[in-house]
Amino acid sequence: MQRTIREARPADLAGIMAVMDAARQIMRQSGNLHQWVAGYPSEAAIEADMEKKGGFIVEDDGRLVGYFAFLPSPEPTYEHIYEGAWPDEGLPYHVVHRIASYPDAHGLFASIMDFCFARDPIIRVDTHRDNRIMQHLLLRHGFAYCGIIYLANGDERLAFSRRAPGLQ
Repeated sequence: MQRTIREARPADLAGIMAVMDAARQIMRQSGNLHQWVAGYPSEAAIEADMEKKGGFIVEDDGRLVGYFAFLPSPEPTYEHIYEGAWPDEGLPYHVVHRIASYPDAHGLFASIMDFCFARDPIIRVDTHRDNRIMQHLLLRHGFAYCGIIYLANGDERLAFSRRAPGLQ
């Protein structure tokens, strides 16, 4: 299998939204009933990622199997962290949002992280308290829990960060 990651294009939007629907179903089946509700992530959110050159798709043998946003700091919702702290406060970082895949796309998280860490040594991610799958993946891939952040709408998220090995 040939896995590639490339910048998303407007022509990919229908495929990306299908992946989002599949990821939403995975969330619901795993007990995560409150994340990605009320039409989120919307086409407008994905288009905004693309406008910032931060929307990426993952393809296996040319088939779209995943999507994620990879955006440079600062992330406004990360400005204040509660019940913890960012380990690399003040340093630039990238944030990964909206990770989604089909259930048969194995190893996708590792591929995304390899891609991201090849471009920035400090990555931050947040996830819903009920998203046990994402929390497991983050911890398995060396991310540390840092505290709680709040989205612009007031929703709580668990915040994680990882610094690439060897970074001083």
